[in-house]
Amino acid sequence: MAVTLVHGTSFCVCGDDGEFGGALAEGTFYQDTRILSGWNLRIDGRPVEPITVQIPEPFHARFVGRAHSGEGEGESSLLVRRERYIGGGMREDLILRNYGRVDVTCTVGFRVAADFADVFEVKAGRIRDKGHHAVEVTGSGLYLARYLDSTSRGVRITGHTLDDTAAEYSRDRVSFRVTVPAGAEWYASVASLPVVDGTPITPLFPRERPVELSRPAVLARRWREESPVLRYSDNRSVATSLQRSREDLGALRMFDPDHPDDVAIAAGAPWFMALFGRDSLLASLMSLAVDPSLALGTVQTLARHQGTAVDPDSEEEPGRILHEVRFGADVSLALGGSHIYFGTVDATPLFVMLLGELSRWGIGRDHVEALLTHADRALDWLDHYGDRDGDGFVEYHRATDRGLVNQGWKDSWDGVNFADGTIARSPIALCEVQGYAYAAFVARAELAESFGDRDGSRHFHARAAELKRRFNETFWLPELGRYALGLDADKRPIDSVASNIGHCLWTGIIAEDRAASVADSLLDETMFSGWGIRTLSSEMGAYNPMSYHNGSVWPHDNAIIAAGLMRYGFVDHAQRVAVATFDAADAFDGRLPELMCGFDRSEYATPIPYPTSCSPQAWASAAPIHLLRTLLRFQPALPHRRLRISPALPESFGALLIDDVPLGGSRISIEAKGSGVRIGHLPSGIELVH
Repeated sequence: MAVTLVHGTSFCVCGDDGEFGGALAEGTFYQDTRILSGWNLRIDGRPVEPITVQIPEPFHARFVGRAHSGEGEGESSLLVRRERYIGGGMREDLILRNYGRVDVTCTVGFRVAADFADVFEVKAGRIRDKGHHAVEVTGSGLYLARYLDSTSRGVRITGHTLDDTAAEYSRDRVSFRVTVPAGAEWYASVASLPVVDGTPITPLFPRERPVELSRPAVLARRWREESPVLRYSDNRSVATSLQRSREDLGALRMFDPDHPDDVAIAAGAPWFMALFGRDSLLASLMSLAVDPSLALGTVQTLARHQGTAVDPDSEEEPGRILHEVRFGADVSLALGGSHIYFGTVDATPLFVMLLGELSRWGIGRDHVEALLTHADRALDWLDHYGDRDGDGFVEYHRATDRGLVNQGWKDSWDGVNFADGTIARSPIALCEVQGYAYAAFVARAELAESFGDRDGSRHFHARAAELKRRFNETFWLPELGRYALGLDADKRPIDSVASNIGHCLWTGIIAEDRAASVADSLLDETMFSGWGIRTLSSEMGAYNPMSYHNGSVWPHDNAIIAAGLMRYGFVDHAQRVAVATFDAADAFDGRLPELMCGFDRSEYATPIPYPTSCSPQAWASAAPIHLLRTLLRFQPALPHRRLRISPALPESFGALLIDDVPLGGSRISIEAKGSGVRIGHLPSGIELVH
């Protein structure tokens, strides 16, 4: 079993015995660079026999084992406990406990290796030996480094014991000569601290401070204290999933040292511990019921990096919202050859959508007003750069061969195809992107109204209505009775049946008289696997249940679709999707993976994980929260002093009670069962609408 620990831009992937180095994808990473590629504990030259692993915190693992016995000695009496902490590098505390009646003398050593590979190389399984590697051994530590062009990445490894046992260092290990008296313990701590361009990173777990007072521990504790609490639930799997989601979202938060009050969310571990436009926007929107400040921080962070110039290599354009930020030293491996890459078509309208949603949640008029100019720049991008040919629809086409071929959420090279399996050629106008643009215009109209700008409100409502009219006129395929996935370079409708159209229900761009056909098609046997809605119908030419985007099941996709189904009144459909997703979460001990294979539930009794799926992953972690919000039909409109809540909970959910749900600077409680609900601590002046 692989163990993943994470905090901010640091993460560690290892075996359940705490070891790593035997598998290509393992290691400890800091800011997209693997600072440790090998970490192996040996006692008298032999590995520890593993007993169990516990994970008290997303950044903390406890590996318990015992030392191997010498020949003829019987069972080992030496317990080995490893407490590993991830954040700004890695710290590992080692405790040896002698349960025997005689003293134990042994040599304890950690074998270390550092290849400083970029996370892209590790994910692809192709590590290039590049740059100049150096090793420095002193009496106080071991320093490993790689120099590449004008950059350097390093790691400084130091050992410390309570009894002042001197650590010994060589080119590939840290070791101690130890005597553990009978019935006693011995303790050591080994820190691995990243060094970026010659500057050591400030340790997050300094030895001189108790771990419970470290910044990661304080942030985790504050997150639990300030986020909603599920006090009671009749459904164990629902309760477990919601609790796991809350924990994982807290672990995936990133804090900008230059803007300490702002917090954004990373896309997911292990491969996407970075700010992603689309992923971070959707994940924070879906988790508003846990912490709206996470969404606010995401919007503010993305606004600071909003495009200002035209750069074909990075695909930056004025007003555009970025696709991803990378920190690795070798920028040649990053998309566009730059630390910031802008090649996404949907992050820009999603940015405006999220700002509108924040206003509805009562995030604060001053915060919203400060971001209005960024929203307007984003809408300008839709007109001047997003609509490449002036036909009124938003298209994408990469500027260079270094960029992404597909720039919607299904951004794999084969993610957009016709019914016969032929890959669509860009520029491509995706159906869901038109829905996001529609919702962005609606959001901007509501923002204008809340600030007393009636002319602006009328203008953007008119823009939205015209886009909706033209979308339903152009994307509807009457001979097939369904909407097109998109329009290709020749404006041909892409006729495949895919989950993208469910996002159009979510945004409201689908015509009312066609919504039923969309809802039914999403839940038919070719699309619904029993664990969720597939990304592509099993009848399509490109269908492959083991593919990334052509037949797999994504929890976030299903949460968005369920919200769309509920928006149009298809309660039974939405409940089926929600129950299936929570059932899948139960099979993964409450933690939904990034995606699952699309095999039918009748074929396999448990969902089949996708081999390289991220876990935890931000929008998968947010999916149970958004599903519960959908089932509660929880719709705040605080600028109008209203809250609509009209539960449609499945019978299997039973009753639940949630405290401390954030709303407009206050905290409310929700007690619900079936269609019944009671709200506690509703702020005065807020009208409750059922």
